[in-house]
Amino acid sequence: MLLRNLASLHQMMEPQQVISKTLQQMTGLSLTRRSAALLTESGCSTVRLSLCTQTGPCPYLDRQVSCVKNGRQDSDYRHWEWQLDDCVLPRFSPQIALEKLRGKRLMFVGDSLQRGQWQSLVCLVEFIIPKDQKSMTRGRAHSVFRAKEFNATIEFYWAPFLVESNSDLHIIGDPNKRILRVDSISNHAKHWMGVDILVFNSYVWWMSGLRIKSLWGSFANGEEGYEALDASVAYRIALKTWANWVDSTVDPNTTRVFFTTMSPTHMRSADWNNKDGIRCYNETKPVMKKGHWGTGSDKRLMNVVANIVEKMKVPVTVINITQLSEYRIDAHSSVYTETQGQLLTDEQKADPLHYADCIHWCLPGVPDTWNRLFLAYL
Repeated sequence: MLLRNLASLHQMMEPQQVISKTLQQMTGLSLTRRSAALLTESGCSTVRLSLCTQTGPCPYLDRQVSCVKNGRQDSDYRHWEWQLDDCVLPRFSPQIALEKLRGKRLMFVGDSLQRGQWQSLVCLVEFIIPKDQKSMTRGRAHSVFRAKEFNATIEFYWAPFLVESNSDLHIIGDPNKRILRVDSISNHAKHWMGVDILVFNSYVWWMSGLRIKSLWGSFANGEEGYEALDASVAYRIALKTWANWVDSTVDPNTTRVFFTTMSPTHMRSADWNNKDGIRCYNETKPVMKKGHWGTGSDKRLMNVVANIVEKMKVPVTVINITQLSEYRIDAHSSVYTETQGQLLTDEQKADPLHYADCIHWCLPGVPDTWNRLFLAYL
């Protein structure tokens, strides 16, 4: 694995050289340990990255992903970064990011993994903004961070399936009771109008292992009339509904559209040959085997995204985060999280088989790398 001087290489490269096929495919990758994390919950690091101008915690992190605050002692998971074999992934610059967003609305749309990427981006830029020049408005479905000096917003809209479901606002924990309106998106999409940069994602809620109850028409008739479909079939129908909305509504001259691929889960330690492990619990190092792919990423659904996007009239940039995240068994929130709004008790922490969260990521952490990719595309 080759450690490169990214700063000097980046100075020699034009922006277009940064975005190559390697960046799009994310296959030629090296994982190296850097000397300091980009940002921390308790402040920011000036070691090597020279980005931080003030100290203090990011006030916008949910407790669910604040692993250090929740008791995680090891820190190596925050010190790994990606090096690409054939191009250079630029360092994240909050000033450049905010300049690119000046006068614009950016909205992340999707599930809790997408919310994590939104929080990551907010925390990567907010510390350079004076306190009186920024604000956060949290809503049940729609949250907005405002950078007033830049006349910019970084927003999140909750739509875990993208299409409408009976679990959008009042979350239904039992997947057997969730019903999707796979042909309806308008109640969500009306909130996406007028946005300059849209970043969509939908994956983990489709991975219940069950058939998806899919409804055509209204919920007014109760739960009658649904059809139970294989997840990949329902996913394709739902994404076609989304694609039809984008093609019929979005003006590519004024709005850029992105789609983030699936964030892998790490529920089966045998995937990385730790037969005595329990999910991702107590994992402190990434998988170092190149090309590692576990059972937590469904290539069928990834192919659905690729097939639909390539047929769309409006250009959609796919941000492929899946392979680079597959290696990061060490970076999930694990038992350093909360459940039903409460931090895990000592008894729950001692039962990782049932309580270790190997879906969501600690912040700072892996979603910061996703945002480095996103900024490079911007």
